Amino acid sequence: MKLVIGANGFLGSHVVRRLVADGEQVRVLTRKTSDTRSIDEIPAADGQIERVTGDLFDRPSLDAALRGIDDVFHCAVDTRAWLIDPAPLFRANVDGLRNVLDAAADAELRSFVFASTMGTIGRHDRVVDETDEFNWGEVATDYIKSRVAAENLALGYAREGRVPVRAMCVSNTYGPYDWKPTNHGIFVKGPALGKFPFRTRGMATESVAIDDAALAMILATSRGRDGERYIVSERFLDMRDLIETAATAAGHEPPRLILPRPAMYALGAGGSALAKVTGKPQLLNIDTVRLMHYMSPMSHAKAETELDWHPRPVLDAVAEAARFWVERRATRRATRA
Repeated sequence: MKLVIGANGFLGSHVVRRLVADGEQVRVLTRKTSDTRSIDEIPAADGQIERVTGDLFDRPSLDAALRGIDDVFHCAVDTRAWLIDPAPLFRANVDGLRNVLDAAADAELRSFVFASTMGTIGRHDRVVDETDEFNWGEVATDYIKSRVAAENLALGYAREGRVPVRAMCVSNTYGPYDWKPTNHGIFVKGPALGKFPFRTRGMATESVAIDDAALAMILATSRGRDGERYIVSERFLDMRDLIETAATAAGHEPPRLILPRPAMYALGAGGSALAKVTGKPQLLNIDTVRLMHYMSPMSHAKAETELDWHPRPVLDAVAEAARFWVERRATRRATRA
């Protein structure tokens, strides 16, 4: 049986969706307060999805969730990169992970697939890969620092032979059922609904279809190597192409206003200043703008070679995500009528 921790999140729910489609028995661990829309509508046979309520800081619930499990997918991540106080990020992403790893060390697992991030890869003026160690801590956000600490922690358990961890350095994910949406999914939802005011210039980052990211996670259980990390990304995607594709797929003209990188930083500076004055986090600030372009282009050749993973064009998934938002709006309007 497979266990998905953080199954109600964007990536976790797609891992569940793929496992169910493959006929696997899946146990999902969610909190009492979790929004479970992303897994509630997954078509599954009776009893194919077993739900367990628990918490990263409740060891008995972790032990119960791990009982009889072969493979674990740890997808529980706090992605709120805009937070003023970083304590919740480190609590969830590092301390919570440590509790799960301690429980996993006492279980007999075949694999522990950890959803890490492309942000842990080093930055250089060339295409980078898994051998490039993180080297931009002086400008990294607290969110990135928490993810780097989490990956180092998880791989440490692998080096010690305690937990068979494979770290998946996942890039920005796009596709349907992004209910929140994610931080980067905002740049699909807005254009898809005709409510996004601008395109960008000079902003690009690694990206991948969400179902391909889920597939890479699953392939890592049988083909990945303990203590290794794998870049999970399809291409270095220009955000202008992202916004234009989302708008066009939804039947809208792309926004006419084009903001170059300096203008984006000006907006980010305004958001940071507003956060200081009001004490309220702002989604768009200096740190989140930097994350839109700062990392280097990356190679996913290792995942292709070792996992036999071959991703499809991410812009196809962007178009699917845009249509999801259009259909969801239509459904909500029909329900109200």
